[in-house]
Amino acid sequence: MMIRKEVYVGTAVLDEVKRIIELSEIIKENDASWPAPDSVGRQELEVVIANQHISFVTSKIGSLVDVEDSKDPDGLKLFYFLIQDLRCMVFSLVGMHFKIKPI
Repeated sequence: MMIRKEVYVGTAVLDEVKRIIELSEIIKENDASWPAPDSVGRQELEVVIANQHISFVTSKIGSLVDVEDSKDPDGLKLFYFLIQDLRCMVFSLVGMHFKIKPI
């Protein structure tokens, strides 16, 4: 089951997401040696920046132990922390949206 949500954000938020992705250098990685999706689940990330379009897919990552046991621990660790950063940003934005009350 995939959960998809649609949101509208301003250019400042998009610029920050772009900055986070570019600083991570995930574009230089390749998911060929990462664990393939299995019955536990899958994680996907699709990045389109300027003329670069890259898609990553791997099995559900439970912890850093899963990352260290993979064939490409450095690349998968980069993916893992990027996803954590993006997830944290999204949850912060959602939290701020619901906590701010109009005057």
